[in-house]
Amino acid sequence: MYEMKIRFHNSITQLRVGQRLELECQTDKKDSGMFWVHQDKSGTLHFIVFISSLSKITFKGNQRTSTRFKASKDNTIYRLVVKSFTQQDEGNYFCLMNINQMLYFSPGLPAFFPVITTPGLITQHSITEKDPCIKTPDPERKLQEELNSFCHIFIWIPLTGLCLLILQLLMITIMLCQRKTHQNPL
Repeated sequence: MYEMKIRFHNSITQLRVGQRLELECQTDKKDSGMFWVHQDKSGTLHFIVFISSLSKITFKGNQRTSTRFKASKDNTIYRLVVKSFTQQDEGNYFCLMNINQMLYFSPGLPAFFPVITTPGLITQHSITEKDPCIKTPDPERKLQEELNSFCHIFIWIPLTGLCLLILQLLMITIMLCQRKTHQNPL
């Protein structure tokens, strides 16, 4: 099993708008590169960057640079820098490796602005006949489901392509066999 450690580069007590945020992901094994992924507050996963084992950097859209992010590699430490942290950057950050066609995810690293509370009205919800049970969302379950769907992309897209290739080869073989039997009748 591969281990990845994810942490903030500097000790941060509270995030502020426009602040530079540096994240590090360290692996304990020889690797084939590292992906950085952001999960926004709604739970959607967003690819940020891939850093190859040779330090080649590829951002979203196959770009070499990004206006919002900076990335680098130093031995077994992969860094991601959010140049100017904003509300759209809030969420959980993950690094992941693809080794022998297996994806290895780091634990999520939450990066959120502090919650500002103001005194106000307290509302109370009651249980009615139409709503006999209030269900609270399970963030761990939702995260696991989204990570699983992200993994399925890496499995099902190549598998679908392989099936289409096999189907094409089968069709070509059938056409060639039919042509051969029509050219050489018994």
